Amino acid sequence: MSLLKDRLAAKIPGVRESVRTLLAEHGERKISDVTIAQAYGGMRGVKGLVTETSALDPDEGIRFRGYSIPELARLLPRAPGGEQPLPEGLFFLLLTGDVPTKQEVDEISAAWRSHETLPAHTQRVLDAMPIDSHPMTQFALGIQSMQVDSIFARDYREGRAKSELWDSMFADAMALLGRLPVLAAYIYRRSYKSGRHLPPAERGLDWGANLAHMLGIDAPEFRELMRLYLTLHADHEGGNVSAHTTHLVGSALSDPYLCLAAGMNGLAGPLHGLANQEVVRWIEELKHHLGHAPTRDDLSQYVWETLRGGRVVPGYGHAVLRKTDPRYTAQREFALTHLPDDPNFRIVALLYEVVPNILREHGKAKNPWPNVDAHSGCLLVHYGVVEYDFYTVLFGVSRAMGVLASLVWDRALGLSLERPKSVTTEWLLGQVHGAS
Repeated sequence: MSLLKDRLAAKIPGVRESVRTLLAEHGERKISDVTIAQAYGGMRGVKGLVTETSALDPDEGIRFRGYSIPELARLLPRAPGGEQPLPEGLFFLLLTGDVPTKQEVDEISAAWRSHETLPAHTQRVLDAMPIDSHPMTQFALGIQSMQVDSIFARDYREGRAKSELWDSMFADAMALLGRLPVLAAYIYRRSYKSGRHLPPAERGLDWGANLAHMLGIDAPEFRELMRLYLTLHADHEGGNVSAHTTHLVGSALSDPYLCLAAGMNGLAGPLHGLANQEVVRWIEELKHHLGHAPTRDDLSQYVWETLRGGRVVPGYGHAVLRKTDPRYTAQREFALTHLPDDPNFRIVALLYEVVPNILREHGKAKNPWPNVDAHSGCLLVHYGVVEYDFYTVLFGVSRAMGVLASLVWDRALGLSLERPKSVTTEWLLGQVHGAS
């Protein structure tokens, strides 16, 4: 067994027992009340899911297994000579709750890279798609096409005990995470580089750096950016669309290929993962509109025009956070170190000074602060990834770590089929009138 799997297998029995005890002794205790506004408003704030990997505090931001982003920057292993944490280390943490050693991280890198061959039939499926198909359409389709290799589906079909299916889920998750960078790079080179594909680098290069190589950008700084990007976007508790969708489909005992493909279709929505490309598009529209480098007053006027036109300022506001997204801050620190004079970064930095006050004055935004999407695009553009539609694919490669880790725990704990009760407007009106 691998170091990661050994650690995970050792933890599962204790967590299972804790959950059994919790349910037996306190299973009827209420943890949430639901308002009519929440029922109509997307169940915002309703406590009704269990996700072990991360939690989002409105005031403190995201914590991965209890660790903040600055803490992880200090604690997680890095590549030799590198400055950013390795995503492999975060995956180990998400699964086990333990900060890994460099040896444990290197083992994950090697395991993922042992799976990095893209099946020939997946290449044929993608190549049959129109060349202008959105990259996220290709990404979800590519994931689903690999489902024929699912160990989980095979083991379930052959009658493996449900209590052991976490092992099958783990095996599929490791294979999928090994293949996703190759799939992403294949889509990028197919869609934007005339199909001139680049093979994976020689073994020994870590997961994020190898993705940078296959995209065609071998600059050391871009490798560092990929490590940072893939770490920051990995998980954001269980209620966001991609995480919840993956969990929901998994609750039907679907295999992780089907679950992840479903989650990626959710990530492709403009109100979720597609937001990062909308930020860059909005900035480009701003530059075209002005015809010169914007001043503070220029930005203020353009932001007001955006709001008065009934549009939102992309990258600002968050469903849960009530402060600047720590993921934004981490990317800002990277930019201040590596590209302080980049024109797009200067606009992003100036927006940070202008937008929150305008949104507070406007009065409609509960959270006027920037989220992760407000910054990621300008970093990618700086290093030559100017194809905005592709950005969400990179987001998806990262998010797969969190949702697949959660799927493993869903099966380890034997979580039930998700089937909430719905009601009609007529029923709600009856409740309100009956109580008055």
